[in-house]
Amino acid sequence: MTRALIPLAAGCEELEAVTLIDLLRRAGIEVVVAGLAPGPVTASRGTVLVPDTTLAAVADQAFDLVVLPGGLPGADHLAADPLLRRILQRQDSEHRLTAAICAAPKVLASAGLLAGKSATCYPGALDATAHPDIRLLAEPVVIDGTVVTSRGPGTAMDFALVLIERLAGRQRRDEVEANLLRPGA
Repeated sequence: MTRALIPLAAGCEELEAVTLIDLLRRAGIEVVVAGLAPGPVTASRGTVLVPDTTLAAVADQAFDLVVLPGGLPGADHLAADPLLRRILQRQDSEHRLTAAICAAPKVLASAGLLAGKSATCYPGALDATAHPDIRLLAEPVVIDGTVVTSRGPGTAMDFALVLIERLAGRQRRDEVEANLLRPGA
């Protein structure tokens, strides 16, 4: 079965986290939600999310996708976590999918995964002067090789659908999207 890891940190953007968890699970993907620390995670707007496990408990497991929700200070906590950095670098070296939305592309940048790539993020989350090796675009979702990035809460559903397509194919994405009754879909 296809597996996805979604690390959660205090101050994450709940709309992004829940959208990713929900849509990936609707697609039949096994989603493991892992907190940086044991226990519930309070998101940026006060919503309490309960991870399935801790990041340390699944750090040695293989995942087809590691996807990071944004939000502040959640993305800063993710960027500061050395275990997550190692997981992301291993994921990249094994040519498996990594993804981040909103402020979380800064985590990929700090782990060295965006060097020489095109990416997008929440405006101001990545400073083009500090990261001249990243081609920053103002697109809703940007795919560059095995890295997928997205802008923010308003693009979370499109982001999740792109990830479903990458993991399970266009037909599965279309099936999930049809059941969402999105306008124009």
